[in-house]
Amino acid sequence: MMTAHKFVTHCTVLKVGDKAPAFAGIDQNGNNVTNSDFSGKTIILYFYPKDDTEGCTKESCSLRDEYKYLTDNNYAVVGVSADNEASHLKFANKYNLPFTLIADIDMTIIKAFDVWGQKMLAGRIYDGIVRTTFIIEPNGLLKNIVTAVDTAHHAKQILSL
Repeated sequence: MMTAHKFVTHCTVLKVGDKAPAFAGIDQNGNNVTNSDFSGKTIILYFYPKDDTEGCTKESCSLRDEYKYLTDNNYAVVGVSADNEASHLKFANKYNLPFTLIADIDMTIIKAFDVWGQKMLAGRIYDGIVRTTFIIEPNGLLKNIVTAVDTAHHAKQILSL
């Protein structure tokens, strides 16, 4: 008799205390962005599957709604997905997102942070971006890694860490 194995979603190999990988990309406005642009700030680097989808919109709008509080407390918010610049610009404009969205179409940053892997939606297993948020201290070390993202209340979730 075969026993069914419980599916486990991919999870990054990075750990709290690790040096965060350096990142560089193009944002929704066509600007080059690197981690060094946020020197002295705590970076909220959030990886999300797709612009303008339900969970990703809730997550981004949660960060937007608390953006002033986050920036007042020395946080910089940076979103990353494999969508292109035009998609990011449309998404940012539609929801008035005041922060950087990096278009990682070649998935360099996604792979560096190890957030590409198997996941399941509606019983279907497939490869994709696994929603994950990294809190990177000004010294470049990972302070927190959020793998169980509460999309509707993500900013409050981060602030409660």
